[in-house]
Formats: sequence, structure tokens, C-alpha cells
Amino acid sequence: MAAVTGSNVVALKPAARLADPTDRKFVQIRQWSPISAGFGSVQARPCIGLQCQSKRSFASPGVKAQVATVEQASIEAAQNVEAPVAIVTGASRGIGKAVALALGKAGCKVLVNYARSSKEAEEVSKEIESYGGQAVTFGGDVSKEADVEGMIKTAVDTWGTVDILINNAGITRDTLLMRMKKSQWQEVIDLNLTGVFLCTQAAAKIMMKKKKGKIINIASVVGLVGNIGQANYSAAKAGVIGLTKTVAREYASRNINVNAVAPGFIASDMTAKLGEDLEKRILETIPLGRYGQPEEVAGLVEFLAINPASNYITGQVFTIDGGMVM
Repeated sequence: MAAVTGSNVVALKPAARLADPTDRKFVQIRQWSPISAGFGSVQARPCIGLQCQSKRSFASPGVKAQVATVEQASIEAAQNVEAPVAIVTGASRGIGKAVALALGKAGCKVLVNYARSSKEAEEVSKEIESYGGQAVTFGGDVSKEADVEGMIKTAVDTWGTVDILINNAGITRDTLLMRMKKSQWQEVIDLNLTGVFLCTQAAAKIMMKKKKGKIINIASVVGLVGNIGQANYSAAKAGVIGLTKTVAREYASRNINVNAVAPGFIASDMTAKLGEDLEKRILETIPLGRYGQPEEVAGLVEFLAINPASNYITGQVFTIDGGMVM
């Protein structure tokens, strides 16, 4: 049970999100807006029968030229909007994979970080590219400063900047405190907490120069309430929450938003292997009576990362746990 709680968890994906100039779908809409929305177009008003057809047929060459000019200007402006560059750590599976795919679908250029699962990471990148997006994989341990610097450099060398950082990479080494070895404690703290510190510090240097950026840290509900057998994991995630609030205060003047998402029980390969009795006991602790899905967590992360409605949100912790922690 302890190992299951260690896996990160969920949030409901917004049914719809506001159009963002950095969203590829929005750009596509903008390309055709002079005609469909009527920016100077002869089709700006609703048409009824032959009356509308007559107005179109007698449009003067000057009006048509003006429409074409407005349309071309709109297309060029849309094409000049740069897609945001996002780094997602631990993106080869689970929540990290779902987040990388969601951002890729939304039009972001995504660096897919992994530690060991290179094949899975490449598949994530290929899926993003299949949507018409851009992606690159980077193998590196975020608990190591040299690897973090290499990851940031790869993003900058490839796309010129970093706009969004999703600190998702994490591990569990579950056992009761009385049996926990120092190596089990240190390994979890190094990756789950120090890794967030290193990635945040490196990415923030770039964001500060632009005076713009979004950092979302994947914490856990156990960082708020604790969990038997997870002293190391709970301590690391509680540390991530404290780090989130402090960094949000330090970088607010530079227009950098920093927030945390704290999942509960999220469906994974681990939860799929639980026995029926254990699963029943777990679900009884969740008011909604089910596990969350990685895509639901990704929906919340996507909102915080690219939706303009999130621009006034910083220093917050969003639990996405089916009501476990209220």
C-alpha cells in the first residue's frame, strides 16, 4: 500500500481552455479569421438568400484587395508567434508522459527528459511529432548538476529558450522508518527534492532575463498528510511544497509563476497489480471512489502552464486526489 501511495496522482482536466496565442490550434484559427470572423471581410455579416449572394458578387476589386491584405497580415502575425518551449522531467511514463503529450498537442516544443527509459521517451517524442509538434529527448539524472545543465543547454541550443519547466521526475524507496537505510533516504531526497532545486535554479536564470516563465512542480498529497512507510518520500514532497512557495515569492517580481500540483492515487502499472481487497480499502478513502488518470493531472498542469487564465496564480498547491485531502 505504501508503494502505491508513493505514486503521484490526479486532477480533473478542464472541459475547455481559453485560446492562447502560443497554442498551435489558436494560430490555425487566426490564420483564417479575416474570412470566418469578418475582420474587414465582405462575409462579416450573416447572409440570407440571394440578397447576400448579390452583395458578394458585386464586391469591388478594391474591397477584395483590402480583404486579401488584412488576411495576409493576420497570417503573418500568427506565424510570428513563437510556440513556448517546455521541459518535462521524468516524461517517459505515467504523469510525466501525459503532461508531455498534452503540452505537445497544445503546440509547445517539448524536451522529454528521462533517466533510464530511452525507448519509452523516444516514443513520447514521436507521438508529439505525429501531432505536428516538435520534441527532443534528453537522458539525464536531474539530481546531478552536470546533467541538469546539459538538459537546459539542449533546450536552448535547439529552440533558443525555456518558457515552461515541469518538475515531475521522482522515485520511491518505501519502508518503515525503523528499517530505512540512509541510502534509501538520501536517494529519494536527492532526486525528488534536490533535483527540483537544481532544475528550477537553472531554468529560472533564463526566465529571469525574459521576465516571463511558468514552473510547475509535481508534489503529492503525502507531502501534506504523510504516509506510513514513506518518511523519505513524504519529506521530499513536503520540501517541494515549501520550495514552491519560496521560489514563487522570490521570482514574482520577474513575472515567473511557480505552483505545485499534489496528486493522490493515480492509475498506473502499480495500481493495476493491487489485490482486490487492498484496492477496495484504498478506494474507500477516496470520496470520488476511483483512481485518477494521468491525463487528468496533465490537464491541470497544462492549464497552469499555458492558459492565460492562470497568469495571476502563483505559490499555490493544487491537490488532485478525488477528495482525499479536503
